[in-house]
Amino acid sequence: MHRRTVTFLFFAGAASLGLTGCTIVGHDYATPSGAALPDAWSQSVARDLQGSKSSGIAGWWKGFQDPTLNALIDRARESNPELQIALERVTEARAQRGIAASQGLPQVNAGGDYQRRRASESLLGPAPAQNPSNLYTAGFDAGWEIDLFGGIRRSVEAAEASIGAREEDYRDALVTLFADVALNYAEYRTLEARLAVAESNIAAQRGSVELTQRRLDAGLVPKIDVTQAQTNLALSESLLPQLRAQMTHARNRLSTLTGGFPGSLDSLLDKSRPIPLPKSGYAAGLPADLVRARPDIRRAERELAAQTALIGVAEADLYPRFTLFGDFSLQAVNSGNLLDSRSRAYAFGPAFQWQIFSSGRIRNAIKVEESRTARAYSAYEATVLRAVEEVETSMASIAHERDRLADIERAVAASRETVSLIKNNYENGLVSFQNVLDAERTKFSAEDEETVSRGQIARHYITLYKALGGGTATELVPPPAASQPESKPAQP
Repeated sequence: MHRRTVTFLFFAGAASLGLTGCTIVGHDYATPSGAALPDAWSQSVARDLQGSKSSGIAGWWKGFQDPTLNALIDRARESNPELQIALERVTEARAQRGIAASQGLPQVNAGGDYQRRRASESLLGPAPAQNPSNLYTAGFDAGWEIDLFGGIRRSVEAAEASIGAREEDYRDALVTLFADVALNYAEYRTLEARLAVAESNIAAQRGSVELTQRRLDAGLVPKIDVTQAQTNLALSESLLPQLRAQMTHARNRLSTLTGGFPGSLDSLLDKSRPIPLPKSGYAAGLPADLVRARPDIRRAERELAAQTALIGVAEADLYPRFTLFGDFSLQAVNSGNLLDSRSRAYAFGPAFQWQIFSSGRIRNAIKVEESRTARAYSAYEATVLRAVEEVETSMASIAHERDRLADIERAVAASRETVSLIKNNYENGLVSFQNVLDAERTKFSAEDEETVSRGQIARHYITLYKALGGGTATELVPPPAASQPESKPAQP
């Protein structure tokens, strides 16, 4: 290779690389401001925010001060298979970024072949002296596309944004997983408390059956009092299998969420605990904090960034592609001469390719990517709006359910006193047993509603923390695993 040729190619490549820093197709991405967010949350639940001084909600489940819930969350983080699926998508996106980046690097291929050839002797020209003949070839070829207009850099930019989107998918999976575990645990403890309430009322109703039986034996009341008391008791007892079946369903669901089979959590859940509730008000922060806290909003923003970069990838087809190529090989008809200097063969030089006429295909491809980008921006705005709605709804649900619980608690206190008074009057023959039945049913219903309301408040709190982003804004995505040799297949 002549020195002038080498010098020319060197400076041509250097000039091309210099131009790449000045010219790039597509649009430079700017983080959107998002939908117009309110300055503060709805004042209708402002009193429920008292005592909340911090907007941080990382580890929100620890605020319930329930060691069983903490253990369940830890198990789910370690063993839930859906979480592993989300993590593998991150690994895939990182590998896709490596593929995109490799397009801007020199490509080198090595190869060789052996051919046994025979030329036809029936043609006008003479056949070769050796017919048939052998041809031995060994060598390599190289190519390097100069990213003059930035199409490759835009594809790398899109791949990097896609990594961010998949990492937010992983965090979103964490948010959903932790909330599902907490919701099912709250449901389990609520059912457990309802079962205790039912058993307590059933014990009282058995006392009523005994009371009516004694009064019947004394000839003070008709038998209908006994049968009514027995009917009320049997109906109350029929609720126990239903509650136990629902508890089994919640327990099995918790086992699945924590990566185990039904029965794997029996030792952890056998000890009764109260319905988990946070000890103080919640920290909701400001609406603008959602953009930094919610994984689905950050994912929508990263998907918008990736789609914006793809406009540049499409626009790159409007311009020529410049490459530097070269190949070197050894060719001989005898294998013994393959390594001789006379067997060398090479070719090198610059090349370009330009789609001058494509019947509007490239222009329409650009419009496709621009339309997809506009759609991604609208999806980002819709995600922000939906996030604000979910937070507002959860906060209002907590406040209103608390008001409802206060009313139910007064009803429970009054119903308990009513049962005591009416039973005394019944024993003194002042009222019929129907009054006792009505009072016991009202008391049972009120106590059950009180328990359900407490469980509902717990679920509303969990839903709120999920709506606020679940505290995973700083949750680290595990780094990529160390690369394995390509010759060693991955274990299934």
